[in-house]
Amino acid sequence: MAFKYTEEQLNKLDKELLIHLFLGMQEQMEELTGQTQSLNDKMQLMMEQLILSKKNRFGRSSEKMSDPEQICFMEVDGTIVFFNEAEAVCDLDAPEPDDLEVKMPKKKKQPGKKAADIASLPVNRIDHYMSKEELTAEFGENGWKQLPDAVSRCYKFVPARVEIEEHHIGVYSSKLDEHMVKAPHPRNLLRGSLVSPSLAAAIINGKYVNAVPLYRLEKEFERYGLAITRQNMANWMIRLGEEYLGVLYDHLHKLLYDCHVIQADETPVLVNKDGRSAGSKSYMWVYRSGFMYPERQIVLYEYQKTRNASHPRNFL
Repeated sequence: MAFKYTEEQLNKLDKELLIHLFLGMQEQMEELTGQTQSLNDKMQLMMEQLILSKKNRFGRSSEKMSDPEQICFMEVDGTIVFFNEAEAVCDLDAPEPDDLEVKMPKKKKQPGKKAADIASLPVNRIDHYMSKEELTAEFGENGWKQLPDAVSRCYKFVPARVEIEEHHIGVYSSKLDEHMVKAPHPRNLLRGSLVSPSLAAAIINGKYVNAVPLYRLEKEFERYGLAITRQNMANWMIRLGEEYLGVLYDHLHKLLYDCHVIQADETPVLVNKDGRSAGSKSYMWVYRSGFMYPERQIVLYEYQKTRNASHPRNFL
């Protein structure tokens, strides 16, 4: 048990002894402070482990399938790379390809195959010939003859460009009354919108075929001189889906009834904004024609909040 001084005893001690006692108390205080901090760190670690253990045991769990087209980290020779992917996979000793076209499945070699492969591509011929004066200086007067041309090819990439279609529509009115008429002209894809079929196709292809996020498409169009926000693109896709693809969906829905066998399945999805708490489980139902109809494959999706049997009953 530690010895305790009374106030009377402390008054009788000399100055040197008091200083010695005070310095000893400081050292003990520093040691106790370090021990306390160490215990606090250990306690915090134990609490985090306990919370994680409870979450793994009692928390919500889900099965997720990684999308092969989604942007993700990549492992190269045991090293995870993302920003330096080009440096990680490059091979400076690899030979240059003979052409840059998409490789088709190999078939039996046929004469003239290479010419047939590039027959569909436009060719811009650029001539490089020497003048008569240059040839005379090189070979002398009439000392040369023309041989078959040496042909060198390279594939030129032309980046996408944006053009404006400005439709001037004739407007006519009667001299006798207020009757007016406009010359026949194509309707806009969406009323009150500048989006054209080609621009809408580029956005849908970039988003749903190439899996490019809208914010990247926004930056891409900026480089082409177009100020299209991701909100504009999202609105266009929703309106196009309702006004055009919705009609196609209903038509395919009717055609699906003609199939002898209809396959159906549902898969859970997590939805954050549908009037319920975040992370609530919903279901995406899929209906499709069977293998007996290879010439007309129909695949339709339908979102529902539950997997109640009434949903496929109503759909079918």
